[in-house]
Order: sequence, then structure tokens, then C-alpha cells
Amino acid sequence: MIQDRYNRIHDYLRISLTDNCNLRCFYCMPEEDYEFTPASKLMQVDEILAISEIFVSMGVNKIRLTGGEPLVRKDAKAIMEGLSKLPVKLTITTNGVRAHEFVDTFETAGIRSVNVSLDTLNADRFQLLTRRNQFATVKNNIEMLVNRHFHVKVNMVVMKGINETELLDFVGWTKDLPVHVRFIEFMPFAGNKWQHEKVFSWQEMLEVITTVHPVERLSDGAHDTDKKYRVPGSPGTFAVISTMSAPFCSTCNRMRLTADGKMKNCLFSREETDLLTTFRQGGDIRPLILKSIAEKAKELGGQFTSDYAHIDASKLENRSMITIGG
Repeated sequence: MIQDRYNRIHDYLRISLTDNCNLRCFYCMPEEDYEFTPASKLMQVDEILAISEIFVSMGVNKIRLTGGEPLVRKDAKAIMEGLSKLPVKLTITTNGVRAHEFVDTFETAGIRSVNVSLDTLNADRFQLLTRRNQFATVKNNIEMLVNRHFHVKVNMVVMKGINETELLDFVGWTKDLPVHVRFIEFMPFAGNKWQHEKVFSWQEMLEVITTVHPVERLSDGAHDTDKKYRVPGSPGTFAVISTMSAPFCSTCNRMRLTADGKMKNCLFSREETDLLTTFRQGGDIRPLILKSIAEKAKELGGQFTSDYAHIDASKLENRSMITIGG
């Protein structure tokens, strides 16, 4: 069992397969000419599987694959198939561009829940945000996954002055299709030009939505990061991940492994623990895992509080989002 000093049991591992991506969203990858991690420094397939098996032996029962974009990795299929042999719930977060190429692999690997990142339902705005012309592909792939009976969550990062006017469009989508939209408050990471004025809070989102739609509050799971709602009678749902205005750190059960084999005990932690080097040297990484979690801060990596209006983003020490893996 992996437990921290606040008695939080950690049984959910998020593994980044790569920091590479086929989109260029500014809040995640700030530079167009981004230098990706060389392949030799990434965890290899056998290393991902072996390290994952160690985490599972310590109590992990859920693994999520992230990126960058995990499906741009050439051996993504082999990784999914290998991890499917472990006694875990296997899930994935993708931008959806290549989902149609891997949907059969999802099924054979037992992946039944897919998170797709999509910040707009407007094709022109999609190109502005991602710097790529892939909106139709992503939208079609979401509908394809729904039609093949996957549980599809759509992650929308809400940014004031950029896409907050689309909240009602996304909620309207849940009335027509069994998609589960998750509105995410804009969070600060290295290089993403975060400003507190750009945060559109959970309370502000509900105020906009409830002026048009009646909503009902749904129950949340023990470790859920989102506050769930539904327009009565709708096949889909919507939720808010209120990291900035109402953090949910007290029930956190998540650990993160970056593509280059560094463990982060929190999305916002300064510290990282190099598991890959020790593993490659034949050392035991279990004490490193336990030590990392033992040192986990009470909330938000110990770097800020929910009083986000007074955060000085320039003083935060962290990676860019794309190199963490979400």
C-alpha cells in the first residue's frame, strides 16, 4: 500500500508515454518549435511494463496513459497490449486525432473509458487554439467512440476571453449524445502564459449554465476530481474540475510518471523522483516510490492555495503541461 502522511492511499498511476504531440495547444505546449525528449531517454516498452508491474504489486489498481499525445508513440499498441495483462483498470487520455487508428487496440486491451481533449466546438477556434486543422477528425472520432459504446469524457479547458462562451454549446451536446463533458479551470504551468484573470471558475460556469438549463447534481466517487451534473433527461453529463477555486486534494489518490521516468507525487510538485535511472541500474525503486509519496504536500504541490487571484505564476517551479502528462 502506498500511503502518505495525510493517510491518503495512492492506487492510481498516470503514465506519460511521450512529450510529443500532433497538436500545438498554447496552454500545454507553448512553443511551436519544441524540442522533444530523445527516444533514448524515454521509458522503453519493457521498462514501462516492468515499472507498472511494481506499482501494481504495491496496490495500484488503475493506470491511465497520457502524453503529450500517447497515440503518436510508435509502440503505443504494444504498451497497451502489455499493460492489459495487469490486474488494473486501463484508461487513456488522447486528443482524438488518431483514435480511429487505435480503436480496435482499445477494445482488445480492455480499454472501455477514453478521455478526449477538445476545447471548442468551433472549427476556426480549434485551429486557433491547436494550430492544426483537425477539428472534423476529432469530432468524428468522438462520435465513433460513442457509437462503439465507449465511455467518452470530453475535457475542455475553459479560459476567460477565449472559449467560455461555448459552455452552453458543450452542455447542449450532452443533451443529444451520451458524452461526459468535463470543464477544467485553467491551471498554471511553465510557459503557458497563465494569468488569474483567465480563470473561469466553477461558480461562474454554473451561473452561466443554470441561466439556460435546469441542472441536477449527481453523486461523486470517493476520489473523483470532478463535480458532476446533468440536464434532466439528457443521455450525457457535464462536470467541473475546480482545481483553482475549490481544490480536491484531500481525497487525492494519484501518482504521475513522466515519459522520461520521473515520478511526480502531485501535478504541481516541484520535486521529482528519478525512477528510471535506478531501475536501469538494477536498483529497487519501491523505496523511492514510498519516499516520494511520504513527502507529498497537503495540497497543490505546496506551491499555492485556492486564492488564485494572488498567485505569482512566475515563481512557480514546475514543468510545462506536456512534459508532465496531465
